[in-house]
Amino acid sequence: MSTAHLTPASQLSPAWKLAYDTLVAKTRRNIAGMAAQPTTWSWDADGDYSKWNEGFHEIGNWTSSFITGMALIAWGETEDDHFIRHVLELDPHYREKLGRHAVDTMHDLGFLYSLHSVALHKLTGGESHRVLALRAAEVLAARFIPEGRYIRAWGRMDDTGGEWDAMAIIDCMMNLPLLYWASVETGDPRFKEIATRHADTTLACFIRGDDSVFHAYRFDPVTGAPTTGENYCGHGKDSHWARGTAWAIYGFAMSHRHTGDERYLDASLRVARRFVSLLDAEVVPVWDFRLPDDPALHIRDSSAASIAVCGIQELEALGHADETLLAAKHALLDRLCTADYLDTDLAVRGTLKHGQVGNPVKAYTSWGDYYLMEALARESGMMIPWW
Repeated sequence: MSTAHLTPASQLSPAWKLAYDTLVAKTRRNIAGMAAQPTTWSWDADGDYSKWNEGFHEIGNWTSSFITGMALIAWGETEDDHFIRHVLELDPHYREKLGRHAVDTMHDLGFLYSLHSVALHKLTGGESHRVLALRAAEVLAARFIPEGRYIRAWGRMDDTGGEWDAMAIIDCMMNLPLLYWASVETGDPRFKEIATRHADTTLACFIRGDDSVFHAYRFDPVTGAPTTGENYCGHGKDSHWARGTAWAIYGFAMSHRHTGDERYLDASLRVARRFVSLLDAEVVPVWDFRLPDDPALHIRDSSAASIAVCGIQELEALGHADETLLAAKHALLDRLCTADYLDTDLAVRGTLKHGQVGNPVKAYTSWGDYYLMEALARESGMMIPWW
């Protein structure tokens, strides 16, 4: 197998290199653990992701592939087949999830299969991985609601009239690369058309006039007309959830890369500049930028910081990150790589402390770890080809 698309890490500051090496070392243990116990490996207050009690095939699983994505970065860095061997051991579970469990999937098929099947196809050329990734794209495309021009976020597609019907969320911007890839891979424009229509709807409905971002939006279940902003992850419907803002920065930047549409670039830049303008002396953002005046609620979200760094890196790669954004990128990485946020204890599975997962609940998060590792890999010059 070839790692030709990856370049090992080289020039990182000592603090960044320590963080990167810690992530590689912990991933060595974690990917073997998840292969032996294939559950969702999501978040944990004490950093033990293996304790998360959710089956791999359950509809709520959106996080397993953050571990496989980290393992593939580690493989590119070390060329140690330990990492890819355990990723490949998970193949039957990924196949079964799109087999008899396909009805119990949601829009986060992009997170799951870009960081597993697309990545494996691009890195190894394996045809079976390509076939599985295209199957994931088909299942994701089937969630598209033509009347409203959006991808339904949650719930089984045969479950209508309930709470999860007729709703999209900002996170889905990160799932669109699976559809862009499938369109190029098959020559079928339908996948790209679905992705761009969803991106257009997100642009029209989710970004407010002050460049803050709704977490979710509801649509009329019959006509598809947008009805109202909604919230499930921020503090409130009219609040400004930091991690959702980071998803928007990175997601719109990638949609620009895949389409060339300047509107998506403009959206990413506007949201990024708003995000950076709201950072305080702590640098790592509070989990929601519109919290009430209650100190107990004002916790930080390290995962929002690591995702935002990756989004700024994408803008930088596109040639559109100005000095203010680049300074924020470095400041965020510097802060995340301090002992306040970085856990270097190899006995603890998690690495990045103080990720927000509730209102207010903080924990180690597998997605925070993944995006920190991706950010450090990108800073070192490594290519991340699966988005």
